[in-house]
Amino acid sequence: MSELASAPPPKRPEFRNINKLTDLPQYRLPLAGWVSILHRISGALMFLLLPFIIWMFDKSVTSEWSFLKFAATFNQGVGFWPGWFFKLLALAVIWAYLHHLTAGLRHLWMDTSHGAVTKEFGKTSALVTLVVSLFLTVVLGAKLFGLY
Repeated sequence: MSELASAPPPKRPEFRNINKLTDLPQYRLPLAGWVSILHRISGALMFLLLPFIIWMFDKSVTSEWSFLKFAATFNQGVGFWPGWFFKLLALAVIWAYLHHLTAGLRHLWMDTSHGAVTKEFGKTSALVTLVVSLFLTVVLGAKLFGLY
């Protein structure tokens, strides 16, 4: 009994505030963390570019004349905005959609098979998500800019 009374209590964990300037630049976010952040950014980007998406859909299906005007916007531009600017906006929509889709499928897979999710699976699935979304974006971007 006296041994228990004289034993020191276990050391409690110490918590400290994180210094933004010294601690955050040294922190290395894992690949799964980057995919998660990009998933949120791509969702926000799709939301912010929704008026542009609606405008593209409207101009492309309303009539033959509006489609020609729509195509001219991407080739010559409108006002002081050059055509490549609209192509970059479309490329941003393409990337946001593809990344959001692949990252969403990754999350669905992890939700349905949470017994099989490991740290290694998180790392490889994050890498696959990035590679697939970027590869498809490059392929569709090359088509958008007329490389094939």
